[in-house]
Amino acid sequence: MSSVAVLTQESFNEHRSGLLPEQAGVAGPSSAEDEDALPTYKEAFPPLPEKASSPEGSQEANNAWTTKIRPLKSSIITQVFHVPLEERKYKDINQFGEGDQAKVCVDIMHKTGAHLELSMAKDQGLSIMVSGKLDAVMKARKEIVSRLQTQASATVAIPKEHHRFVIGKNGEKLQELELKTATKIQIPRPDDPSNLIKISGTKEGLEKAKHEILLISAEQDKRAVERVNIDKVYHPFITGAYNKLVTEMMQETGARINVPPPSVNKTEIVITGEKEQVALAVAMIKKIYEEKANSYTVSSVSAPSWLHRFIIGKKGQNLAKITQQMPKVHIEFTEGEDKITLEGPTKDIQMVQTQIEAIVSDLVSRMDYAEISVDPKFHRHLIGKGGANINRIKDQHKVSVRIPPDNEKSNLIRIEGDPQGVQEAKKELLELASRMENERTKDMIIEQRFHRAIIGQKGEKIKEVRDKFPEVVINFPDPSQKSDIVQLRGPRTEVEKCTKFMQKMVAEMVENSYSVSVPIFKQFHKNIIGKGGANIKKIREETNTKIDLPAENSNSEMIIITGKKANCEAARNRILAIQKELANITELEVSIPSKLHNSLIGSKGRFVRSIMEECGGVHIHFPTEGSGIDAVTIRGPAEEVEKAKKQLLSLAEEKQTKSHTAELRAKPEYHKFLIGKGGGNIRKVRDSTGARIIFPTPEDKDQELITVIGTEEAVAEAQKELEALIKSLDNVVEDVMTVDPKHHRYFVARRGQVLRDIADEYGGVMVSFPRTGSQSDRVTLKGAKDCVEAAKKRMQEIIEDLDAQVTMECVIPQKFHRSIMGPKGSRIQQITKDHNVQIKFPEREDLQAPPAEAPVQENGEANGEIKEPVDPTVPKKCDVIVLSGRKEKCEAAIEALKALVPVTIEVEVPFELHRYIIGQKGSGIRKMMDEFEVNIQVPAPDLQSDIISITGLSTHLDRAKEGLLERVKELQAEQEDRALRSFKLTITVDPKYHPKIIGRKGAIITQIRTEHDVNIQFPEKNDENQDQITITGYEQNATAARDAIQAIVDELEEMISEDITLDSRVHARIIGARGKGIRKIMDEFKIDLRFPQSGAADPNLVTVTGRPEQVDEAIDHLLNLEEEYMADVVENEAKMAHMKPFGGGATAEEPRGPSKGFVVREAPWTTNEKAPDMSSSEDFPSFGAPVATKASPWGPKRF
Repeated sequence: MSSVAVLTQESFNEHRSGLLPEQAGVAGPSSAEDEDALPTYKEAFPPLPEKASSPEGSQEANNAWTTKIRPLKSSIITQVFHVPLEERKYKDINQFGEGDQAKVCVDIMHKTGAHLELSMAKDQGLSIMVSGKLDAVMKARKEIVSRLQTQASATVAIPKEHHRFVIGKNGEKLQELELKTATKIQIPRPDDPSNLIKISGTKEGLEKAKHEILLISAEQDKRAVERVNIDKVYHPFITGAYNKLVTEMMQETGARINVPPPSVNKTEIVITGEKEQVALAVAMIKKIYEEKANSYTVSSVSAPSWLHRFIIGKKGQNLAKITQQMPKVHIEFTEGEDKITLEGPTKDIQMVQTQIEAIVSDLVSRMDYAEISVDPKFHRHLIGKGGANINRIKDQHKVSVRIPPDNEKSNLIRIEGDPQGVQEAKKELLELASRMENERTKDMIIEQRFHRAIIGQKGEKIKEVRDKFPEVVINFPDPSQKSDIVQLRGPRTEVEKCTKFMQKMVAEMVENSYSVSVPIFKQFHKNIIGKGGANIKKIREETNTKIDLPAENSNSEMIIITGKKANCEAARNRILAIQKELANITELEVSIPSKLHNSLIGSKGRFVRSIMEECGGVHIHFPTEGSGIDAVTIRGPAEEVEKAKKQLLSLAEEKQTKSHTAELRAKPEYHKFLIGKGGGNIRKVRDSTGARIIFPTPEDKDQELITVIGTEEAVAEAQKELEALIKSLDNVVEDVMTVDPKHHRYFVARRGQVLRDIADEYGGVMVSFPRTGSQSDRVTLKGAKDCVEAAKKRMQEIIEDLDAQVTMECVIPQKFHRSIMGPKGSRIQQITKDHNVQIKFPEREDLQAPPAEAPVQENGEANGEIKEPVDPTVPKKCDVIVLSGRKEKCEAAIEALKALVPVTIEVEVPFELHRYIIGQKGSGIRKMMDEFEVNIQVPAPDLQSDIISITGLSTHLDRAKEGLLERVKELQAEQEDRALRSFKLTITVDPKYHPKIIGRKGAIITQIRTEHDVNIQFPEKNDENQDQITITGYEQNATAARDAIQAIVDELEEMISEDITLDSRVHARIIGARGKGIRKIMDEFKIDLRFPQSGAADPNLVTVTGRPEQVDEAIDHLLNLEEEYMADVVENEAKMAHMKPFGGGATAEEPRGPSKGFVVREAPWTTNEKAPDMSSSEDFPSFGAPVATKASPWGPKRF
């Protein structure tokens, strides 16, 4: 092993400072011995290992560097899988890299630990590169095949002459086959010698298509065909595992046997071939059938379909136990059917049937299910974020809940499990749904450009809004959707308040976000900025606007001003005034039809930009789109403005000749009919002609003008079609229909709103009803023929609905009517809308009206008429609510009305807790009323009553009662806790120790307070008892805190202070940089050190405070440090005294010898003692000449 020279501090100092001559003389005789003791160069610096082929490497095998490092083999592998387009499960190219396909890939990566990279080829096939450990890659591959690859392909060979029968006349048979089997069938062209037909699609589809093709071929085959009907259950025994048995039969007999696949519900087996071959095959098949029929049974067990998955068990565990015992029995569950089919040997079937029947009876006895109807729009809220709500309900009640997916559009939710759990889960879900029905969702239209400003940096601004309205959920659209709709959801009143607040925010933003662009020639930008930005700063401050100039290296000349409109205009005028003063700028207006402006501007301003560049950078300003203004403004030097004007006019003329426009006129009421529902009619005209048809907007003055734009031929064709449509609409006809007078009121009610809607929808048809009072049933319709027919049909549909209507009464006491109606009649409007009925509430009974005077009775009669007594069973008129509509709808609406009748319950709550339940300014009780949607009445304080009344819907009362009782428990617990926490005790401590107990910046006392969860109060300055410290908290905590303080006091009382004398010259060394040294001493010895301040009487006096033994140890340590540091101080002072002054004579000391440094033997630099040979081509090679390898003292070169 190599030896290394070790240098001590003394020997290193000796080398560094050099040896004096006298010392050198003494050391002379032993210099040879010292030289032998020096390490060699190779020992001190061992060379790196050589290559295996070099002789040095073989000689120095034991070198310190020669240990070979075993190469590491990468455990990561990469494989690429390709999924063709026809086998891809997710084929939406527009969503490549996102959507369900991306979620599946992320899930595979999480599950397997492999890394997936997807790419799409030109043929839209999917290439998946999987990297990772071997087992992870294999697992990932399995997942990819099962989850991303759904398509498969197969080939079937039939004689070439049979292909045409598969195709059929005009390809009809092939199309029918593809449609029937949901596959793609590729038949080789007639000139292709191949007889293979390729089928691609799902596995099930492949089997069906293959079966059908082989049937077609068999029918066309000229050889013998035999059809054998055998029950479907025996087909697997004929085919055998993996079709092995049927293949062997075909090879043995030479006949072709076609057994329908399991997915095809046919029992017919077709055998084709030579007659002898077919007969032999039929005999073999029948033999297998007869053998199995005698020993094979098919049975069924009755079991409700909803119990099937419980019978199967998690991952098929329950079923696996049965099938392991009886592997020959096949158990089949059919979705939607209340039975389980068993197939297999008779003896085994009986045992399996007994086991399954026992399982079914057990499940039926302890399982139940329920179905509830909830509007699909509330399903996602019931599920909750990440399934939080529904998972909680499942875990809490130990039930299974199936909520239908969105694509099913079903409102039926199914709950299965323990009967009690099912009922509890049903109740909770219905309560959640009921609560959501009372919520309101409102869409606010806010321009997307303001969304980021409303949200604020890191969501700070929107957090303030949400904190202000905690019950309102605010949803912003995804930025990629380019949507302006912001959705607010929550209690109605809170949503309204939040809407107003946000509208105010947006209004302020709109007011302050007006923007105007000012084109200023680039050369004048520096003048607008001014020296040191003085001009632009002044304009910004005086107009209160934000002014952005383009970067110096930018070609843009636009200066953008943002702020309030008036301020922006003022800033714009000031900037233009500066430019006008600096140059001779001309402004000119050119009249160009506004319809040509877009085509003149060009795509992204391409055309107009080229004109501006050609004409010396003039500015051309087009009016805003849709303004209808023809004037185009050109600004710049006079000559360049004229040049730009000529170019613009010539370009406009050119555009007019190529693009053709036509105008038509039609009554505004025809426009809706021409456009059609959802734009269907006008889209047909556009698609057939290629012309663009523009209808007037509500803001346009001329409401009859329809514009057609496009090529001359397209415009002419579109114009012709539209004129024909308009002409047919102008062809006014009059028709009559019969409407029962009892329905007239419905059509003319609300100022004829129904008739107005019909007129708007059907081209302005005029519908005339007979005057009120006449018994005529003739209704006249006048308008375009098509419109009249459509309107007539619609009215007949309305009449059919009205004929089916009934009137029903619902008796609910008048005092509940206002509650049932809800705020602004919202609840009643919702019932009317949901059930399509009309609801009429009675007039309110005047309770303040004085009773009428009793009439004078004569002979027991009132004015000669006997007044019958009032029947108490007959409801009051003021309590009767009348409903009109279809019978079943009215009945449902009555149930809904009765469900809204509030119920009152009483809850006993201790009187002393009432004020805490009410809360500060009623905030507590308001919160509970809002949360549970009930009214809570607390008795007046003077009543001293413990009864609190809760009024609301029956569905909400239980929850409100539970919430109130829970709050009572919390308050009682708080009272008890408050009493325990208010325990007080005092401790007497000398005031001189108070600062020590408090600690630096209160560190010690804060730690005691936090550790023991107590409040510690020190006496005020003017307090009489200056030695009393008060501790408040739990009794045990207060006692522990007192003990902690007492321990500190005891420790402080044991401490002593001693003064020692330390030379002030070493104080700085002891204190250290930033007090590091003194802190270390104080922490190590647990003492306090006080050094004298500058200007003190005795600058050497240091005070040490602490426990006696620690003070003694610290003093010893300080004195040792002083002694050590003083030696350095004295040495430094001596050096300074003997240092040679600048420009002075010789020093008193003798000159020191040169330093030897770190010395080694046999170093490379000591081997070449002679001077280099200048003529040697090895030492001094010429450029380009080959050089022989020369052994270097530093070892061989490595490149």
